[in-house]
Amino acid sequence: MSRSPKRPSCRCSSWMMNDIHVYIHLPFCKKKCDYCDFLSGKYDEDTKRAYLDCILREIQYYGPLLSDRRIRSVYFGGGTPSLPDPSYISRIIKTIRDRHTLKKDAEITIEMNPGTTDERKVKEYLELGINRFSIGLQSANDDELKALGRIHDFDDFLYLYDLLRKNGASNINVDLITGIPHETFSSAKRSLETVCRMDPEHISVYSLIIEEGTPFFEKGAENLDLPDEDTESAIYGMTRRLLAEYGYGRYEISNYAKRGYECRHNLAYWDLLDYIGFGASAASRIGNRRYTNIRDVDRYIRSREPVFEEDILLDDDECMSEFIIMGLRKTSGISLDDFSSRFGRKIREVYGESIGKYEKEGLLEIKDGRLSFTERGMDVSNIVLSEFV
Repeated sequence: MSRSPKRPSCRCSSWMMNDIHVYIHLPFCKKKCDYCDFLSGKYDEDTKRAYLDCILREIQYYGPLLSDRRIRSVYFGGGTPSLPDPSYISRIIKTIRDRHTLKKDAEITIEMNPGTTDERKVKEYLELGINRFSIGLQSANDDELKALGRIHDFDDFLYLYDLLRKNGASNINVDLITGIPHETFSSAKRSLETVCRMDPEHISVYSLIIEEGTPFFEKGAENLDLPDEDTESAIYGMTRRLLAEYGYGRYEISNYAKRGYECRHNLAYWDLLDYIGFGASAASRIGNRRYTNIRDVDRYIRSREPVFEEDILLDDDECMSEFIIMGLRKTSGISLDDFSSRFGRKIREVYGESIGKYEKEGLLEIKDGRLSFTERGMDVSNIVLSEFV
C-alpha cells in the first residue's frame, strides 16, 4: 500500500518540534554475518545504482513533509554504508543539503565495517561533512570474529581506526557484542579493555540476540558454544564497571559515551522525536504515524511511490506506552513535565499503579522531576518495561 505524506492529527502529535532526524538504509554487504537479521546482502553494481536513484527519488517525494523542518541528524546505516563508492554518499548528502534545511551543527554518522574502507574514502567522508563514525568491531578476539561470520580481523579494525584518527576524525563509536560464541569472561574483558585504551568517544555494547531466519537460529543456540547465564551476568556487570572506570557515562541501556558525545540521532528515537527513514526497510515516525518501508530491495527499486510494510496511526494510549518504553531506556529517564506537555495528563494518573509497584521494589524512582530506573532496575529493564506495553 502506498500513501502520500500527511500531517499527524491526534493529541499525542501536537507536541512537535521543528527538528527532524533522517535515517538512510544502505543494505550492501560483502557477506551477511551469521547473526544478522537486518535487510542486507551482496548486490551487483547495477542494483546499487538503481537503489541509490530510488533513495534520491524518495527524498524528493517527501519534500512537502520536510519543507519546514530542520534536519538535526543524518545516519547512514546498513548493511555496510562504507562498502559502496563515496560518490553514493555524496549524492545523498548533496540532495539533502540542496532540497532541505540541514542544520550547520548537524550530526552526520556513517556506519563502517573494517575491511571495506581505505584512506580515499575516509578523506571524502570528512570532506562531505560526515562527523561521526561508527565502527562495527564486535570483538577484539579473532576467533570470536570468525565465529560471528565477520569478514575482518582485529588488525583490520586497527587499520581503520588509525586511518580515521590520522585524518582528523574526532567522534568515533565502536560497537561490541557480548554473549557470543566462544566468549569467556576473560576474552570479553580483554576486548573491552583493548577498546577503552584506544579512547574512542563512544562505545556501544549489545547482547547477542539469536533472531529467527539467521544461520545462528538454524544452527540452534545449544550448538553455538555460547557463554552460560552466570558468565553473561558477570560480563554485564564488568562492562558497566570497566567503562565507568575509563570515563564513559552510561546514558542508555547499551550505550556509553564521553561527556558531550552521546549519539544525537539515537537519542531522537529514545526521546520519541520525529524521524524519517529512506531506503528499503527504513522506519519513520512522524507525530502519531509510524510506518516502515517494504523490506524487499527489488520491489523498493520498482516502486514509483513509497510502499509500506507497516503503516499505523497510533492512538494516545499507544503513544504514551511508546514514550515510557523508549524513554526509560535512557539512564536519565523521562521528564514528568515533558509527559504532561505531550499528552495533557500526569504520568501517575495513567501509570500510577505500575510506577508505585516498581518504586516499592526499588526498580524505579522519581527524582528531580524525572522517572528513571534505579541501577538495579536497569539490570532487569525488560521485565519492568513489559508492564507498560
